[in-house]
Amino acid sequence: MLKDNTPQFCPIRVEDLDLVMAVERAAYPIPWTKSMFETSMSSSDECWLLSIGGEILGHVIISFILDEAHLLNLCIHPKVSRRGLGRKLLQHAVQRAVLRKSQMFFLEVRVSNNFAVELYFSEGFNEVGIRPNYYPAEKGRREDALLMTLELSIDQFV
Repeated sequence: MLKDNTPQFCPIRVEDLDLVMAVERAAYPIPWTKSMFETSMSSSDECWLLSIGGEILGHVIISFILDEAHLLNLCIHPKVSRRGLGRKLLQHAVQRAVLRKSQMFFLEVRVSNNFAVELYFSEGFNEVGIRPNYYPAEKGRREDALLMTLELSIDQFV
């Protein structure tokens, strides 16, 4: 039997969206909209929840095109941030990409998000460029994104 503190992963369902949105709004000053989640859920994107003891604490959205995976959104509720749950969610996303035989995993991250940048580096991602003015920021400003990639090998995760 699983302990209450064991992270569980399951696909996001329509009935989960209000709770997903609560996590998204708590974590980000400029969150995804509900329609963005609905679009991902109705496409071929994979949309996953992370929960502990039945409480939704995070989510990840991954897009797949040919042999590439693209991390669209990774979010952990701030009340449990910096406890390794973002790492577990990222590892889950990478495992999903391997299962789908992706060769490369891409992501963008705000240049100011030092914790996320360090997480991605520690999981083997490499910086390959900058996307200028990629993210909306407060007061109508824009923020650059680091473009990062991870080369995937089926063998490395077996």
